[in-house]
Amino acid sequence: MTATPLVTFEKVQKTYDGHSLVVRDLNLEIQQGEFLTLLGPSGSGKTTTLMMLAGFESPTSGEIKLAGRPITRTPPHKRNFGMVFQNYALFPHMTVAQNVAYPLQVRKMLADECDLKVKRALEMVQMGGMGARYPAQLSGGQQQRVALARALVFDPQLVLMDEPLGALDKQLREHMQIELKQLHRELGLTFVYVTHDQSEALTMSDRVAVFNDGEIQQIDVVTNLYETPSNRFVANFVGDNTVFNATVTTTTAQHCEVRLPCGTLMTGLNVNGVHTGAKVQACARPERIVIHTGQNKPCDNSIRAVLNDVMYFGDHLRLRCTVQEQEEATVKIPLSSMTVPTPGQALWLHLPPEHMRVYR
Repeated sequence: MTATPLVTFEKVQKTYDGHSLVVRDLNLEIQQGEFLTLLGPSGSGKTTTLMMLAGFESPTSGEIKLAGRPITRTPPHKRNFGMVFQNYALFPHMTVAQNVAYPLQVRKMLADECDLKVKRALEMVQMGGMGARYPAQLSGGQQQRVALARALVFDPQLVLMDEPLGALDKQLREHMQIELKQLHRELGLTFVYVTHDQSEALTMSDRVAVFNDGEIQQIDVVTNLYETPSNRFVANFVGDNTVFNATVTTTTAQHCEVRLPCGTLMTGLNVNGVHTGAKVQACARPERIVIHTGQNKPCDNSIRAVLNDVMYFGDHLRLRCTVQEQEEATVKIPLSSMTVPTPGQALWLHLPPEHMRVYR
């Protein structure tokens, strides 16, 4: 028997003007103890969904439940949720300890117990001994830790985070991602995290819900989301994607053959059940494409290309190639590659059929 989800959205919709839906017919279950990320571009509905869960926005229709009980009309301060914002929202006139203690004081907690909880929360985020400082005396990363401690200090049922690392530099942001995931493992709390950063979502999450135009396009574990996108939007939004426009010539139960404008025939997975004659996109992750430098076609599912340039990315090389009547194709190869082609060189790009996905 499946355990009752901690949070359930049932047919939730949200509109601000009475016409256009920011969130449409949202059905979502959040499990106890998971790290769920809401990922999507600006205006996709992810932040509005988080704000409705927090209680700062009300659904136009539908119901939000916590452990099976409706909370749609429960005010934010009675939901027992911790919240971390992108701008930290620390009180500048209060010390670190006073900022962290604020939620406990609102709850009328006794001073001695309050002091113990503040101390524990600050140690949890590696800020022990800094309670007497003011926010202006802290770095961005330290301020973020204080905001997190404040969200954790009252033992919330749920921790909600709205792009909390967005203001940090790349190196610190990546460091904080690792710390947040470790903290999640240690505490066993449920985290709901909003971001538009794909790598951030893939790094930290147990599951990711990809939003676009007010709807969840796919919700899945990170490996499935990357390796088996369910539609064209997810394939192009999550990670890099090399795309070829094509027309379907034949189909089978799971595969289809497509013809590129240059006449090349290729076979791939028929993800959306497209039919013969359909205009489609044949896609592959750049690291799944194999390059061959010989004159003769090496195998099926190979297309002729010319190398434009080679870009060094530290952990891999990125090749940008011209393919006849297509957008520029990208290929990723490891630094350990024995031979690296030179710009202007003709290549064959091989897309293994099991890694080429065809979308309508």
